[in-house]
Amino acid sequence: MRVTSLHRYPVKGLSPEPLLEVVLVEKAFFPGDRLFALENGPSAFDPSAPAYQPKTRFLMLMKNARLAELVTRFDEASQHLHIARGGVEQVSGDVRTPEGRYAIEYFFERFCAGETRGRVRLLAAPDNFRFTDSIRSGFVSILNLASLRDLEHRLGAPLDPLRFRANIAVDGWEAWQEEGMVGRRLAIGDAELRVLKTIDRCPATHVDLLTGHRDLGIMGALQSAFGRISCGIYLSVKRGGRIAPGDCVRLID
Repeated sequence: MRVTSLHRYPVKGLSPEPLLEVVLVEKAFFPGDRLFALENGPSAFDPSAPAYQPKTRFLMLMKNARLAELVTRFDEASQHLHIARGGVEQVSGDVRTPEGRYAIEYFFERFCAGETRGRVRLLAAPDNFRFTDSIRSGFVSILNLASLRDLEHRLGAPLDPLRFRANIAVDGWEAWQEEGMVGRRLAIGDAELRVLKTIDRCPATHVDLLTGHRDLGIMGALQSAFGRISCGIYLSVKRGGRIAPGDCVRLID
């Protein structure tokens, strides 16, 4: 069993960024992941006392499918968020400055016109918090590519693994083997992780990432085949370390 790819999602609901390697830190979130979110009208989020907010309070693929048309890149050195569409940059801004945030917010208010409930605001996660769908378990996520291939067969259509927005894709397990791993520990590269729970999927997975159209009923296919809507697992980092594509993944308990 090996890691095939690594991805982070700097902005909740927006596009992934592939990584050549990453250093996981004990008890921390996946580096650079879900650092920002686009508030869709007042959400009551308080950065001084951050608490989980339902994903429906933010712009997201589940409700705003056309977000898939955008390719975003976050430059950590300059703290600039770049947003492109069709290969052409639409806007960029320094997320540390009011001017930079406003430029990004104004773009999304126009881009998602008719789908917003009020002003769009770019929110930044404070330390030890991320805009994950499951704040108590969404530290690191894994997608089993064998399970994906089985789901492709059942749907009769190819599936881009990025529909599932996982941090780590692995290959070499049996299909759906990960469903029985809750509570077990994994060694990946230099790191050790513990499986916390399976990931229940939402209609965001129904969106074609090239067209921004909803084209496949993945939740229905999972429910029909297995009586559940889970695909993938959440893990916590028990021992930090470097991981990279090609690294071995093994159960250690």
